[in-house]
Amino acid sequence: MDAYICVLRPSELGEIQVATIVPLLSREQIERLPERARDVVEYRKSGLSLNHIQGCTLDCAYCIRHTYGLWEQRIPRARMSDAQAGEELVNHRYCRAHVTPIQLFNRATDPFLPAVRPHTFAVLNDLDKRGLTNHVLVITRHRTQPEDAARLNNLVHLKVTLLFTYSGIDDERIEPFPSSVAADSLRLMSTPERRKYRTILYWRPLVPGLNDSPEHLDEAFHLSQFADATVFTGLFYRDQIADYYKQSALPEPYEDTARRKIVPETLERRVLATFATSEALFRKTSCAVAYAHGLPDYNGHYGIRELCDICPLSQLQRCADAHQVPTAEQLREVAEVLPEARDLVVKDITARAAVVSGLPGEQPRYYLQHTLGFQIHDAAHPHHMGRHGRADIGWKGREQGD
Repeated sequence: MDAYICVLRPSELGEIQVATIVPLLSREQIERLPERARDVVEYRKSGLSLNHIQGCTLDCAYCIRHTYGLWEQRIPRARMSDAQAGEELVNHRYCRAHVTPIQLFNRATDPFLPAVRPHTFAVLNDLDKRGLTNHVLVITRHRTQPEDAARLNNLVHLKVTLLFTYSGIDDERIEPFPSSVAADSLRLMSTPERRKYRTILYWRPLVPGLNDSPEHLDEAFHLSQFADATVFTGLFYRDQIADYYKQSALPEPYEDTARRKIVPETLERRVLATFATSEALFRKTSCAVAYAHGLPDYNGHYGIRELCDICPLSQLQRCADAHQVPTAEQLREVAEVLPEARDLVVKDITARAAVVSGLPGEQPRYYLQHTLGFQIHDAAHPHHMGRHGRADIGWKGREQGD
């Protein structure tokens, strides 16, 4: 398979051509991919995710690639060209100019792998030239370069956020690639005094007994001083990931699996105690991203008020000013453009959230949520008071739904 050419035009360098080593898959190879892995554009809670390059060398044991049938794919490969991927993204039925948050390469590769980095900037340049002002989230554990800051500062319109995934896990069976690299990258990219992009310490996954010692927590607090904001979250422990842990004789973090991230209550309390003097700690990704850009949360978490008890007062005011409870009619009007939402049933609407049923999956729900800037919950998967949309594992005595 031949490599293809990705054209970058950073203004200080003039037009250059960068030959990449990411091969294009043939039609036959694409057809052999697992069904979910064939989708180039997929909605996730923090944004509409573009993933036309798949394959990662970092080999984190808990990688979400397990759930897409892509764990064995370690060499990055491209489903299509960057230009084609950009067209597919902006023309997708879920994508709304200036509204929909976008994520790059967060499902099956790392956007700053050496072979993938040119494609990351090619897509960013493409979207920026279209005049889009959408949030763009770029999540990485890899090494960034000084010139990356200059390239990001050349972008005119996009609201770019770099989220540096850092866990402090030192068990190489779980994370072969050291967390110190992400820490160094965060420091490097946060250094420029004048920058258009924002940096987030993406402190994850927190796992009891693995990376929650007082020393781990203190190190994360120290590192957070370099970032515009910090998000802490737990482990996605799905069935496929649990199976891999068992097959590989890895220490199993939990007895059960869950569809939501696991952050036990006692662990959260310890995190909050360590970060008691922090002015920018958040439980949700979109909250941190919005705060870093001086904007209200695009996921509309303000209605879930117990989420906000650690938020800066300035951010609370932004979110309060933007908080609008939609009517059932407004919700149905937004859903009308989606064929998959034809069976939508609005069961209840409160200041906290709209509860719906009849949707075939999470993706149309995320579209409704981002379009309205308001929480949309699936009646089949209730959110429990005080658990912040997390798994029930590690929480007791709070069974009342939102």
